[in-house]
Amino acid sequence: MKNTILCLICLASLTLSACTHDDVPVNQKDLPQTAQQFINQYFSDCTIAVVLKDGHEYEVKFTNGYDVEFDRSGNWESVDCQMSPVPEGIVPTPIVNYVQTTYPQNFIVSISIDHNKYDVELNNALDLEFDKNGNFLRIDD
Repeated sequence: MKNTILCLICLASLTLSACTHDDVPVNQKDLPQTAQQFINQYFSDCTIAVVLKDGHEYEVKFTNGYDVEFDRSGNWESVDCQMSPVPEGIVPTPIVNYVQTTYPQNFIVSISIDHNKYDVELNNALDLEFDKNGNFLRIDD
């Protein structure tokens, strides 16, 4: 009996967890103002395919394949431009300078910020990691 109750509780919590973390399509107007300004500044020439909300986070997918994720306040968490350069102004200057100096034939196609570090992918599929100040840390495997 004890095991049955425990299994039912686990099943209920898994079901609730799955229901609360599904991507739900929302209107672009439902994005936080900061996210809307970011899109207008850096992606005004792109067409939005869908805006998804997952809990308190947002994901904007564009028809050209670009993808931007925002936190609940509308601050960007990741920008993926497939095989095109990430728009100027998004990537911190020290990271841009490092990439231009160290990999002059390449450019940044995606960037994400997580726990005070930046993860950057170049168009040659090389992944680089930088600290919150833009100082190079390592090549990420």
